[in-house]
Amino acid sequence: MSGLITPEELESLLGDPGDDTNPYGFAAAVGRDERDEFPAALCEELRWAGFHLNYLPKEWGGAFESFDRSLTLVRSAARRDVNVMPGTMFSIIAATCLQLHGTPRQQRRAAEILCRGGAVAFALTEAGHGSDLLANEVRLTPDGRLNGEKWMVGLGMRCEAVYVIARTGERGPGAFSAVLLDLADVPEGQLERVPAPRTGGMRGIDLAYLRFNGLRVPEEALVGKEGEGLEAAVKAQQAVRLMSMAGSLGCADTAVRLTLDFATGRRVGRTVLTQSPHPRRELAVAAAALLAADAVALTAARGIHAAPEAFSVWAPAAKHVVAEASDELIRRCGTVLATRSVLREGQRGAGLFQKLQRDSAVVRVIDASTLANLRSYAGQLPTLTEGDAQPDPVAVAVLLSGFSLDAELPAYEPARLDMFARGVDPVLAGLPDVAGAVTGALGDEQATAPVVALAQQLAAAVAGLGDLTRAARRPGADPNELVDTAERYAWLHAAASCLHLWWANQDRSLYGTQPGSAGWLGATLGYLLARADGVDPRHQGPVLLPALDAVVALREANQLFSALPVRLATATEEES
Repeated sequence: MSGLITPEELESLLGDPGDDTNPYGFAAAVGRDERDEFPAALCEELRWAGFHLNYLPKEWGGAFESFDRSLTLVRSAARRDVNVMPGTMFSIIAATCLQLHGTPRQQRRAAEILCRGGAVAFALTEAGHGSDLLANEVRLTPDGRLNGEKWMVGLGMRCEAVYVIARTGERGPGAFSAVLLDLADVPEGQLERVPAPRTGGMRGIDLAYLRFNGLRVPEEALVGKEGEGLEAAVKAQQAVRLMSMAGSLGCADTAVRLTLDFATGRRVGRTVLTQSPHPRRELAVAAAALLAADAVALTAARGIHAAPEAFSVWAPAAKHVVAEASDELIRRCGTVLATRSVLREGQRGAGLFQKLQRDSAVVRVIDASTLANLRSYAGQLPTLTEGDAQPDPVAVAVLLSGFSLDAELPAYEPARLDMFARGVDPVLAGLPDVAGAVTGALGDEQATAPVVALAQQLAAAVAGLGDLTRAARRPGADPNELVDTAERYAWLHAAASCLHLWWANQDRSLYGTQPGSAGWLGATLGYLLARADGVDPRHQGPVLLPALDAVVALREANQLFSALPVRLATATEEES
């Protein structure tokens, strides 16, 4: 197929995941999980539908149009079983690296493999060094021999080619180069593929050790110039972090839906669980976290088209918020489900919640640990928060137009990805004007007063970031202070994204609410500002409740929990 499939068409193709007889449903996913089984049949169905083409550029024979479209499509599949992502999309980072600096011949070879559903693996990390990439030891010798071992290589057991980053120098980022190895004719003994240790979540996915024993590397295998392998990989990971958010959202969507299925039909005395004070508060926090994660992922997916130069900061900040918010909402759902959250059998959906917990934990760290993710941009914060660089008004206007969901996006240009944000974060640069405009638009009505107060609190918090980064760099400062500021920056950046999203779409229904409704905005701001301050979001109280009302209404309408309306498959639809 062409790959031009919509999320609703994908839903129809895969059917109702709640149907226990559906091979692409939740029960089947739990069964595979119990058996540590790769989702082969589901991945094959997705390949037949062209799902895997949606991260590949059209000039390669792919169907990629925009990241927001691909993110929503992947999320629709991942809500059934997040293992479809490593099963069909682990090659995205190698493909992005090759887009950045591969030769036409290398790009053609990768396109040939990937468009027919094959895999090009990406080999970067090593067991002895983890996220300390500059300590990596796998070496490409001057005479073209590759030695050493890479670990946790996605699709490493079945890939047809592998993009390897190996040491060719002695010190610094420039000591690493990239090679693209076609594995069809590797002499026996020069490459060993060994299954990596099993993971607690995302069970059954293909992860491997690749051991290179003097593997002969032809000169034409070098990708780009010698010494630029690590730089290309770091840039490519910005796009990978975007797509990994679809996995977190898929887990989060199913966790909330499963919990509401239980809570809306369960009574405590005469009160439905969703109306009982404590469960209602827990569900409100979960719903606010879900809407915030959706807004952050969606705006980032659109923002990479408009301001790719900012993604050395925007991508890891968004990744942090989406992963952490998803992790928290699953925990809140577990509180409401209580005993049912730990049952493996005997109840509808048994085993699914534990799978979601485990899978979400793996998605949270699979492309970088939480600490490595924050440290990846912490060093840029002084320049972004203390400098006097003035934002380009035209650039800010282009970016802000991307927040309008009806606006046409510029074409994605991976060559514009950068290692550094160059002194300006356009999301925060445009915040003061938008915060003032939102305050004026909402006025002084009693119903919107809490939202206005939160918008003003956000603007003040962002203005205070420079003081935090200065304090973090003073002699004797806590060595964790700059990373802590990076985390605060992420939550505030997310809140600013929500404010921009509301302002740019006042004439459009978001999350099933009336156009211009500020209830969901107040809920997301309340949740994100609480996380930025390191306090329990439950203290935000009533401001979170509109998020729960919106999520309940979306569930009743059988819609994806997203600002973009997507109708989900139903049992009735499947039977017809």
